[in-house]
Amino acid sequence: MQPVYFEPIGVIHSPFKNVDEIPRQSIYAADTRAFIELKEELRAGLYTLDESPYIVVLFFFHQAGECLLQQRSRHDETLRGVFATRSPRRPNPIGMTIVKLVRITENWLEIEGVDMLDGTPVLDIKPYSAGLNPPESSNK
Repeated sequence: MQPVYFEPIGVIHSPFKNVDEIPRQSIYAADTRAFIELKEELRAGLYTLDESPYIVVLFFFHQAGECLLQQRSRHDETLRGVFATRSPRRPNPIGMTIVKLVRITENWLEIEGVDMLDGTPVLDIKPYSAGLNPPESSNK
């Protein structure tokens, strides 16, 4: 397989300055606000994104540490394979979260429901649509 390389499209500015402060999932940070600073040259790509109340943010776990192919669940201490977890310590430490889009000002997106570390590189932004790919339609 050929290697794949990504260049960040922006960076997260959040109140979480170290890994120990970050909630385990965004549902535990529903009111936490932060900003995505998008690269200025990509600003035109935000056109009509404000029509979506929620967005999907794909990001790089830049401080995740070494990959663990098997690790214990934080909830019940069960040993699981990395692909059966939501752990950041993965072969490709890519994270995904759904956040509320509060507003867009130039190349800055104000978001709510953040579980990302300050300085996190953003890889992509997509509008969220609950009905677009519901799990029950994937097996038809």
